[in-house]
Amino acid sequence: MGFNKENRRLKIRKSIRSKISGTKERPRVSIFRSNKAIYSQIIDDSSGHTLVSSSSTEIKLFGKNNIESCKKVGLKLAEKAKKKGIKSVLFDRSGYRYHGRIKSFADGAREGGLKF
Repeated sequence: MGFNKENRRLKIRKSIRSKISGTKERPRVSIFRSNKAIYSQIIDDSSGHTLVSSSSTEIKLFGKNNIESCKKVGLKLAEKAKKKGIKSVLFDRSGYRYHGRIKSFADGAREGGLKF
């Protein structure tokens, strides 16, 4: 495993996942960032099911992976989570630094009513 950005991120992701695990009462918010889109899921790790998901492709923002669209994805995820009765979650940043698009997503989810 050579040293590059992606391998570094995967190593950090593995470290984070060994420390946190979502439950039915407090599921985990997982996030994936690509060059063109952002994807997020609320996952119950005890049963291995995805409870809620949201992405920029779903809300017709494909190709607009910027700070504003990430905030909208966070708001949409929080709205769906409220309908399912989810209020409190664990935030899994998947090895990405907490700034820019990831921070914007988290701020949008908090604005929508999710508690991290």
